[in-house]
Amino acid sequence: MPANEIAAALAAEAAALCAVLAGLTASDLDRASPCPPWTAGELTCHVIIGARRIAPALRGPGDPAGSLITTVGYYRADERFSSVVNADRIDAAQILARRLGEPDAIRTELTRACAESVRLLTEAPADRIIRTRHGDWMLLTDFARTRVVELGLHGLDLAIALDRPPWLTGAAAAVLAELLLPAGNAARLCAELGCGRAALIALLTGRADPAPPEAAALASAGAIRLALGQPG
Repeated sequence: MPANEIAAALAAEAAALCAVLAGLTASDLDRASPCPPWTAGELTCHVIIGARRIAPALRGPGDPAGSLITTVGYYRADERFSSVVNADRIDAAQILARRLGEPDAIRTELTRACAESVRLLTEAPADRIIRTRHGDWMLLTDFARTRVVELGLHGLDLAIALDRPPWLTGAAAAVLAELLLPAGNAARLCAELGCGRAALIALLTGRADPAPPEAAALASAGAIRLALGQPG
């Protein structure tokens, strides 16, 4: 997927989440999230931290010392989901949530972080290689797809926390579908299962429990399961 399409998906999903944040109260942010121990506000701050990661990745070296990792490979079960790393994730989001406090401040920071990442992504060379904080060497475009994954999937989590219909955008759903269903059969699966893209993505990522026929359909479609740690 070209960098401009990934950047557009990142921008669209951020705008959709910001539109939701514009109508929230402090009490909404205090709701429990599906990613314990985070509240909805803390989970949103985790999304902000993830959206910021393109800038430091670009400041690092661009000459790989090892083989390149794909977007799917980035979501593998290793030390990145250890208790130590998870504790760091939890603390960082909670600290940022305490600092920002109100929905407007969180929305402003999310807008700023995503706009900066979109700008950097669109200005970088198409073949730019970065190193992630976990030590992975990746094409910037593949790493940027992980940022869309974080925004899209945690948007589904926040919709659950806020008891709202999911707002997953078509652009972000396309990025996720291409990643999770490399055979390109998302539309057929949606028709077969009688669901929309958001519901399909929820099934593919463990945010909804598939019934046996749904599980069989996903397996026959060659669906890819990502290692998605708890939390986030």
